[in-house]
Amino acid sequence: MADEQELLKLIANSKEAILAAVTSAGYPQLTNVFYAWDAQERTARVSTTAARVKGRILQRDHHAALHVSGSHFFSYAVAECDAETSEVATTPGDDACRELLGVHSTFYAGLEEPAFFQQMIDEGRLVVRLRVRRLYGVVMAEPPGG
Repeated sequence: MADEQELLKLIANSKEAILAAVTSAGYPQLTNVFYAWDAQERTARVSTTAARVKGRILQRDHHAALHVSGSHFFSYAVAECDAETSEVATTPGDDACRELLGVHSTFYAGLEEPAFFQQMIDEGRLVVRLRVRRLYGVVMAEPPGG
């Protein structure tokens, strides 16, 4: 097992993860996501639409997990999180648009605000904030036997 700092470092050094939530039927719903990490707040931010399954689930049930892969199959971190969602973007430059701009700027350079804000509004986007409550996983430099 890895210590908390090793797991947080693995999360901080990536932007790709699998987000897990639980459907109302009790089954896991998994989706690949990009995330923006805030180490000080121990929070990952994900952009999604209010209409997508993960958006609908996390507005209803605030339990989630973020699985971040390490450099090989045997190295990973799982963050059990309390999820909260922003409001849906509705007006150019509103709080949701600004937060979405911060998230998307982590992945894409040169976003032009007016066009970006309109796209976020048209898509009905919001931000899912995943605040880490518990961590577990394994961090290994090399796979076993390697």
